[in-house]
Amino acid sequence: MKPIRLSGHARGYMAKRGFTLAAVERAIRERPWQAAEYGEDRLQASMEFPFRAIWNGRYYAVKRVRPIFVELELEILVITVYTYYY
Repeated sequence: MKPIRLSGHARGYMAKRGFTLAAVERAIRERPWQAAEYGEDRLQASMEFPFRAIWNGRYYAVKRVRPIFVELELEILVITVYTYYY
């Protein structure tokens, strides 16, 4: 099993977008991979998590985490992570 590493860009957005490394790892390891936009080698996975909390002053029941990543020879490098609240 390849290790998963967040790029500096992805790590810098953790607090702003409200995702955790654990959620990103689960999405990549447990959900199907699909081709992502902006490059042949970029992949994405998506996973929903129960949230039931306040985010930016509003209540949301669910959070979806969608990492964009590349599979390298020795690791999986996460380029960015999108989060959606609903």
